[in-house]
Amino acid sequence: MKKNKVLLLISTTLLSGVCMAYEAGDMVLKAGAITVSPNDSSDQVTLNGAGHLGKVSVDSNTQLGITGTYMVNAHVGVELLAATPFNHNIKGSSGAINNLDIGSTDQLPPTLTLQYYPMNANSALQPYAGIGINYTTFFNTDTSSSLNKTLGVSKSSMSLDDSWGWSAQVGADYALNEKWLLNAALRYIDIDTTATINAGGNRLKTDVSIDPWVPMVGVGYKF
Repeated sequence: MKKNKVLLLISTTLLSGVCMAYEAGDMVLKAGAITVSPNDSSDQVTLNGAGHLGKVSVDSNTQLGITGTYMVNAHVGVELLAATPFNHNIKGSSGAINNLDIGSTDQLPPTLTLQYYPMNANSALQPYAGIGINYTTFFNTDTSSSLNKTLGVSKSSMSLDDSWGWSAQVGADYALNEKWLLNAALRYIDIDTTATINAGGNRLKTDVSIDPWVPMVGVGYKF
Protein backbone atom coordinates (compact mmCIF):
# COMPACT_ATOMS: atom_id res chain seq x y z
CA MET A 1 0.00 0.00 0.00
CA LYS A 2 2.79 2.39 0.93
CA LYS A 3 4.59 1.58 -2.33
CA ASN A 4 1.43 2.34 -4.32
CA LYS A 5 1.08 5.73 -2.60
CA VAL A 6 4.68 6.62 -3.46
CA LEU A 7 4.16 5.63 -7.11
CA LEU A 8 0.93 7.64 -7.23
CA LEU A 9 2.71 10.69 -5.82
CA ILE A 10 5.54 10.41 -8.37
CA SER A 11 3.09 9.95 -11.26
CA THR A 12 1.02 12.95 -10.16
CA THR A 13 4.15 15.12 -9.90
CA LEU A 14 5.36 14.15 -13.38
CA LEU A 15 1.97 14.77 -14.95
CA SER A 16 1.30 18.08 -13.25
CA GLY A 17 4.84 19.47 -13.51
CA VAL A 18 5.75 22.86 -12.12
CA CYS A 19 3.60 25.83 -13.01
CA MET A 20 5.38 28.71 -14.72
CA ALA A 21 2.70 31.26 -15.38
CA TYR A 22 3.73 33.89 -17.92
CA GLU A 23 2.33 37.34 -17.18
CA ALA A 24 2.42 40.73 -18.87
CA GLY A 25 5.83 42.31 -18.38
CA ASP A 26 7.77 39.07 -17.81
CA MET A 27 11.19 38.77 -19.45
CA VAL A 28 12.52 35.33 -20.40
CA LEU A 29 16.19 34.93 -21.31
CA LYS A 30 17.25 31.67 -23.03
CA ALA A 31 20.68 30.42 -24.12
CA GLY A 32 21.86 27.24 -25.80
CA ALA A 33 23.26 25.56 -28.89
CA ILE A 34 21.82 26.84 -32.16
CA THR A 35 22.52 25.45 -35.64
CA VAL A 36 22.03 27.09 -39.02
CA SER A 37 21.43 24.20 -41.43
CA PRO A 38 20.98 25.58 -44.96
CA ASN A 39 18.21 24.21 -47.16
CA ASP A 40 20.06 25.92 -49.98
CA SER A 41 19.81 26.28 -53.72
CA SER A 42 21.56 28.57 -56.16
CA ASP A 43 21.41 29.82 -59.71
CA GLN A 44 24.20 28.94 -62.11
CA VAL A 45 27.44 30.83 -61.49
CA THR A 46 28.10 33.18 -64.40
CA LEU A 47 31.42 34.55 -65.62
CA ASN A 48 31.19 38.18 -66.74
CA GLY A 49 27.42 37.79 -67.11
CA ALA A 50 27.53 34.66 -69.27
CA GLY A 51 28.07 30.92 -69.08
CA HIS A 52 26.96 28.20 -66.68
CA LEU A 53 29.87 27.17 -64.48
CA GLY A 54 27.80 25.23 -61.94
CA LYS A 55 26.00 25.84 -58.65
CA VAL A 56 27.17 26.40 -55.07
CA SER A 57 26.22 25.08 -51.63
CA VAL A 58 26.64 26.36 -48.08
CA ASP A 59 27.50 24.15 -45.10
CA SER A 60 25.99 24.08 -41.57
CA ASN A 61 27.41 25.70 -38.45
CA THR A 62 26.57 25.62 -34.72
CA GLN A 63 27.05 28.52 -32.32
CA LEU A 64 25.80 29.95 -29.01
CA GLY A 65 22.26 31.25 -29.41
CA ILE A 66 20.63 33.78 -27.09
CA THR A 67 17.00 34.86 -27.12
CA GLY A 68 15.13 37.42 -25.09
CA THR A 69 11.34 37.32 -24.88
CA TYR A 70 9.07 40.06 -23.56
CA MET A 71 5.59 38.84 -22.61
CA VAL A 72 2.91 41.26 -23.76
CA ASN A 73 0.38 39.18 -21.85
CA ALA A 74 0.01 35.56 -20.70
CA HIS A 75 -0.33 34.26 -24.27
CA VAL A 76 1.63 36.69 -26.47
CA GLY A 77 5.39 37.30 -26.48
CA VAL A 78 7.90 39.19 -28.61
CA GLU A 79 11.28 37.45 -29.03
CA LEU A 80 14.62 38.71 -30.34
CA LEU A 81 17.15 36.11 -31.49
CA ALA A 82 20.90 36.79 -31.32
CA ALA A 83 23.94 34.52 -31.60
CA THR A 84 27.70 34.42 -31.84
CA PRO A 85 28.75 34.71 -35.51
CA PHE A 86 28.09 31.71 -37.73
CA ASN A 87 30.86 30.66 -40.11
CA HIS A 88 29.95 28.90 -43.36
CA ASN A 89 32.11 27.30 -46.03
CA ILE A 90 30.95 27.74 -49.62
CA LYS A 91 31.66 25.04 -52.22
CA GLY A 92 30.79 24.29 -55.80
CA SER A 93 28.07 21.64 -56.07
CA SER A 94 27.86 20.96 -59.81
CA GLY A 95 29.36 21.63 -63.23
CA ALA A 96 32.91 22.90 -63.73
CA ILE A 97 33.16 24.06 -60.10
CA ASN A 98 31.84 20.84 -58.52
CA ASN A 99 33.54 20.23 -55.12
CA LEU A 100 35.69 23.33 -55.54
CA ASP A 101 36.37 25.16 -52.26
CA ILE A 102 35.19 28.66 -53.09
CA GLY A 103 35.54 30.47 -49.77
CA SER A 104 33.88 31.24 -46.47
CA THR A 105 31.79 33.88 -44.75
CA ASP A 106 30.57 34.86 -41.30
CA GLN A 107 26.98 35.91 -40.76
CA LEU A 108 24.61 37.11 -38.05
CA PRO A 109 20.83 36.58 -38.43
CA PRO A 110 18.99 38.71 -35.81
CA THR A 111 15.32 37.74 -35.92
CA LEU A 112 12.31 39.42 -34.31
CA THR A 113 9.35 37.08 -33.72
CA LEU A 114 5.79 37.51 -32.50
CA GLN A 115 4.89 34.38 -30.48
CA TYR A 116 1.64 32.81 -29.30
CA TYR A 117 1.45 30.56 -26.20
CA PRO A 118 -1.87 28.64 -26.20
CA MET A 119 -1.65 26.83 -22.84
CA ASN A 120 -2.99 28.13 -19.53
CA ALA A 121 -0.89 28.89 -16.47
CA ASN A 122 -1.43 25.45 -14.92
CA SER A 123 0.74 23.73 -17.53
CA ALA A 124 4.46 23.14 -16.95
CA LEU A 125 4.81 22.54 -20.70
CA GLN A 126 4.33 25.73 -22.68
CA PRO A 127 4.39 25.15 -26.47
CA TYR A 128 4.39 28.17 -28.75
CA ALA A 129 4.43 29.22 -32.37
CA GLY A 130 5.60 32.42 -33.98
CA ILE A 131 6.18 34.39 -37.14
CA GLY A 132 8.62 37.20 -37.65
CA ILE A 133 11.19 39.08 -39.68
CA ASN A 134 14.88 38.37 -40.18
CA TYR A 135 17.86 40.49 -41.16
CA THR A 136 21.05 38.62 -42.08
CA THR A 137 24.35 40.43 -42.52
CA PHE A 138 27.46 38.80 -44.05
CA PHE A 139 31.02 39.80 -43.17
CA ASN A 140 34.60 38.44 -42.97
CA THR A 141 34.06 36.97 -46.44
CA ASP A 142 37.13 35.36 -48.02
CA THR A 143 37.93 33.39 -51.17
CA SER A 144 40.06 30.24 -51.10
CA SER A 145 43.50 29.58 -52.57
CA SER A 146 41.90 26.72 -54.52
CA LEU A 147 39.56 29.15 -56.25
CA ASN A 148 42.37 31.57 -57.00
CA LYS A 149 44.46 28.77 -58.50
CA THR A 150 41.52 27.64 -60.66
CA LEU A 151 40.95 31.21 -61.87
CA GLY A 152 44.67 31.76 -62.47
CA VAL A 153 44.94 34.77 -60.16
CA SER A 154 46.95 35.47 -57.02
CA LYS A 155 44.13 37.27 -55.26
CA SER A 156 40.35 37.64 -55.47
CA SER A 157 37.55 39.03 -53.32
CA MET A 158 33.98 37.96 -52.58
CA SER A 159 30.97 39.86 -51.27
CA LEU A 160 27.49 38.70 -50.26
CA ASP A 161 24.50 41.03 -50.13
CA ASP A 162 22.68 41.37 -46.82
CA SER A 163 19.19 39.84 -46.66
CA TRP A 164 15.74 40.72 -45.33
CA GLY A 165 13.19 37.89 -45.08
CA TRP A 166 10.42 36.28 -43.07
CA SER A 167 10.75 33.56 -40.45
CA ALA A 168 8.50 30.99 -38.78
CA GLN A 169 9.00 29.18 -35.49
CA VAL A 170 7.64 26.41 -33.26
CA GLY A 171 8.99 25.62 -29.81
CA ALA A 172 8.27 24.64 -26.24
CA ASP A 173 9.34 25.64 -22.73
CA TYR A 174 9.26 23.16 -19.85
CA ALA A 175 9.32 24.58 -16.32
CA LEU A 176 11.83 23.15 -13.86
CA ASN A 177 10.64 25.55 -11.17
CA GLU A 178 9.10 29.03 -11.04
CA LYS A 179 12.20 30.63 -12.66
CA TRP A 180 14.21 28.04 -14.61
CA LEU A 181 13.09 26.20 -17.74
CA LEU A 182 14.24 23.95 -20.55
CA ASN A 183 13.67 25.07 -24.13
CA ALA A 184 13.64 23.56 -27.60
CA ALA A 185 12.74 25.46 -30.78
CA LEU A 186 12.87 25.12 -34.54
CA ARG A 187 12.91 28.05 -36.95
CA TYR A 188 12.73 28.38 -40.71
CA ILE A 189 14.33 31.55 -42.03
CA ASP A 190 14.06 33.01 -45.53
CA ILE A 191 17.60 34.17 -46.45
CA ASP A 192 18.48 35.17 -50.02
CA THR A 193 21.74 36.73 -51.16
CA THR A 194 23.78 37.52 -54.24
CA ALA A 195 27.41 36.38 -54.19
CA THR A 196 29.90 38.30 -56.32
CA ILE A 197 33.55 37.35 -56.83
CA ASN A 198 36.00 39.78 -58.39
CA ALA A 199 39.15 38.15 -59.75
CA GLY A 200 41.39 40.40 -61.82
CA GLY A 201 39.20 41.73 -64.62
CA ASN A 202 36.67 38.90 -64.25
CA ARG A 203 33.48 38.77 -62.24
CA LEU A 204 31.67 35.61 -61.11
CA LYS A 205 28.14 35.99 -59.79
CA THR A 206 25.21 33.91 -58.56
CA ASP A 207 22.01 34.26 -56.55
CA VAL A 208 21.78 31.92 -53.55
CA SER A 209 18.72 30.96 -51.47
CA ILE A 210 20.09 29.74 -48.12
CA ASP A 211 16.69 29.30 -46.40
CA PRO A 212 17.98 27.40 -43.35
CA TRP A 213 16.31 25.27 -40.73
CA VAL A 214 17.50 26.60 -37.37
CA PRO A 215 17.08 24.27 -34.36
CA MET A 216 18.01 25.42 -30.85
CA VAL A 217 18.07 23.66 -27.47
CA GLY A 218 18.96 25.31 -24.19
CA VAL A 219 17.91 26.61 -20.81
CA GLY A 220 16.03 29.72 -19.80
CA TYR A 221 15.36 32.00 -16.85
CA LYS A 222 12.27 34.11 -16.19
CA PHE A 223 12.72 37.54 -14.65
